[in-house]
Amino acid sequence: MPATPHVERHFRGSESVRDVVIGMADGLTVPFALAAGLSAAVASSRLIVTAGMAEIVAGAIAMGLGGFLAARGDEEHYASEQAREHHEILALRGNEVSEVRKVFEEFGLEGAALEPVVAAISADPDRWVSFMMRFELGLERPDPRRAPVSALTIAAAYFIGGLVPLAAYFLVPSVKAAFPLSVGATAAALLVFGAVKGRLTGAGAIKSGLQTLMVGGLAAGAAYGLASLFA
Repeated sequence: MPATPHVERHFRGSESVRDVVIGMADGLTVPFALAAGLSAAVASSRLIVTAGMAEIVAGAIAMGLGGFLAARGDEEHYASEQAREHHEILALRGNEVSEVRKVFEEFGLEGAALEPVVAAISADPDRWVSFMMRFELGLERPDPRRAPVSALTIAAAYFIGGLVPLAAYFLVPSVKAAFPLSVGATAAALLVFGAVKGRLTGAGAIKSGLQTLMVGGLAAGAAYGLASLFA
């Protein structure tokens, strides 16, 4: 027995992190681009705050509903495929048994050891369907609480992210003075957010942080430049 126990560390919060990433990334980028564009065209921080808050609320609702519908879509897709598999193990039993055998053969199980395992799986319809859903179709059963949690997570992340580029305009009446503060705060938030995302997902903190900053900067730069043309 090894002197130091082996402890495996795997990141298991992928769905929650995905929701936070979706909401926060758009929440930082879209209101930032809007504020940057308006900064080139208007002189009132109050107008930017009003437009920005309207966008944040609308965006959070839209993103949250999108997350809800996506999660519900996963549930409906799983239920549909599950019903199809139940039908197939009754109507096409021979074919389905062959598919179970093929799955195990792909994992290197063969010969005398294979048939008892295939028989054990195909003896119970519910276990059989669960096996086919996971190993034939690659589908995991969705959490029934996923849809509302996903909606709230995405909406909250979007709202919180959207407040960062607007914070300077809340505090500073002058657009010219608030704009560079907004740029600095949002750039820092994008870097930190991207780094944390990269650390959690294994993509690399520095690489992910710079990529997130680049996307936000390009969006804001394009909005600012377009607004400057018509200002």
